[in-house]
Amino acid sequence: MYWTLVICLIIVVIILTLAVVTTSKAYGYKHTVDPLPEEQDDKQQAGPKQPQ
Repeated sequence: MYWTLVICLIIVVIILTLAVVTTSKAYGYKHTVDPLPEEQDDKQQAGPKQPQ
């Protein structure tokens, strides 16, 4: 019975460690945003887009 408890605790520690590592990598990820369209694109399209 003690072997089962030890194996379960090892599995819990491994899962907890992986969760902490994954969460810290996720917070370190730098998100980027696409740049805004240029003003020239707005001048070329004077009216609403027409279906073709």
